[in-house]
Order: sequence, then structure tokens, then C-alpha cells
Amino acid sequence: MEIIRPDASYDIIGKTKLFVGISTVVVLLSVLLLMTKGINYGIDFTGGTLVQVQFKEAKPIGDVRSAVGGLSLGDTVIQNFGSEGEFLIRVEKSSGDIEGVESVVKTALIKEFGKEAFEMRRTEMVGPKVGADLRQKALSSMLFALIGILIYISFRFQFRQAIASVVALLHDVIITLGVFSLSGKEFTLPIVAAVLTIIGYSLNDTIVVFDRIRENTRASRRAELSGLVNKSINQTLSRTLLTSGTTLVAVLAFLILGGDIISDVAFALAVGIVAGTYSSIYVASPILLAWPEQARRGSRSKKSSTAKA
Repeated sequence: MEIIRPDASYDIIGKTKLFVGISTVVVLLSVLLLMTKGINYGIDFTGGTLVQVQFKEAKPIGDVRSAVGGLSLGDTVIQNFGSEGEFLIRVEKSSGDIEGVESVVKTALIKEFGKEAFEMRRTEMVGPKVGADLRQKALSSMLFALIGILIYISFRFQFRQAIASVVALLHDVIITLGVFSLSGKEFTLPIVAAVLTIIGYSLNDTIVVFDRIRENTRASRRAELSGLVNKSINQTLSRTLLTSGTTLVAVLAFLILGGDIISDVAFALAVGIVAGTYSSIYVASPILLAWPEQARRGSRSKKSSTAKA
């Protein structure tokens, strides 16, 4: 099945400046959001106690906030969880036993709404030291993933392809984090797993394009690199769009129909798939053309002398 013929000749490289400008603006906006607004870290990273409450009838979030806000539990965040009758109550206090915090919240809700008006669904507690440790490990996992990719691509292709791949992946991760900052969605451990999935997914698309560039370079050594890169992107464009499109349909199904537990993960994957598909076409490959011409020629000369020997 093909939606774009492999012999298509869209001038993708000719519009490099336009798309690099778009990517630069979006990345800078994402960095600005992360520096100013920050990320809404979930209880996994901040520490505290999370209480999920479901009311039998819809309740205004302001009423729930007034009932719990006066408790001596530190900073309190209350959010709707799916329906208007279900809430997540996150409090800063996590010392002592978990039953104690749950009991205080439950007593306040009974006083305001009555004993039969709601049901305590779950209570989770994470200490602040554990949350800080998890945050550090999450950042380390992403950093080590990028370093491993840099080494792998350097062995499989060349160092310049490795740099292009890592820059494209950083592009995808920063944009995904920026969208999370803008949306205010909680950044939890499952989201870290989603970001690592995005890194692997985006890398797969980039490697397919790089592999085609290498094949075309071997077949036409005297051709201009810009023309070979453009030709390679066109040849793999149908495969890239089909793969990303079918994956995105599945992820959107989880986002729309999967419920609140999985919606944030699906949201992160949807943003990452779009950003990753874009970067494999308009970011990673054009970076090869920005590599110093002298270094590219030196690499070709080294390969030619090795082949003659």
C-alpha cells in the first residue's frame, strides 16, 4: 500500500530554512514554558498523599476545595478525574501513616457532604525523598538513552548521523515536555515511560531515512548530497506516513476511549508521534547537510582509500 509514490520529487530540502525556523520557534517556546511555568509533577516526583474520591452525584469542585482546603495538610491540589463527581485530592503532607491522612480528608468530606454521599476509591503516599530520587532517576534514564543512541548510531552509520539523530530526539522530547507544561497535565512515572517510547519510535523513523540515504550515496557517489537526501526522504515518505498514521490512530483511540488512567500516557504518545514524524523528515536529515563540507569529504576519502586497500 502506498499513499505517496516512491519516485515522488517533493522539494523537502529546498524548504529546510522554513522548517528549521518553525522548529526553532517551537523549541524555544517550549523551553520558555518549562522555565517559567514549569512541569506539573505528579505525586510520584513531588511526594505527598493522593486521595481519589467518587461522589454519587456531581459536585462543584469549589465545594470540595472549600471542604478540604482548610485542613492542616500543607498545599492541597484538587482536580476533576473524568466525571464531575470524581476528584483527585493531592495534599503535600506525607508524614505519618497513610490511614491518618485519609481519615482527616474523609472526616472533612463527611462533615460537608454526609457519609453516604461519596466513596473513597484509593489512597497513595510517596515520601519527598523518594519523589526526589524518582525524579533524578527519570532524568538519568532519558540521558542514558540518548547517550546509548549516540554510540549505537555512530557505529552503525557515522558520527554526524548520530549527532543528527540525537538533535532530532531532543527536539521531540523538548516539544513533548513543553506541551505538557502548557496543558498543565501531571507528569508522572508512566509519562516517563511514554517519553522513552517516543525516543525509540522517533529513532526508528530516522534510521530508515538514514539507511536509504546510505544506499543512494553508494549507488550515486558523484551526485550532490542535497539531492540524494531529498530523494531518500521522498522514497521513504509513504512508509513513514503510513507507519505513523496507523500508530497515531491506535493512540488516539486510547486517548478518546481509554479512560482517565491511560489518557495522559496516550496524550504524550500522540504528541511524540507527531513531533517524531516531523523531525525525521524535516530535522534529522537536513542536519546532515549542515555538517561541515570538509568533514564530509574527509569521511568519503577515508572510505575510498579503505576500499582500494
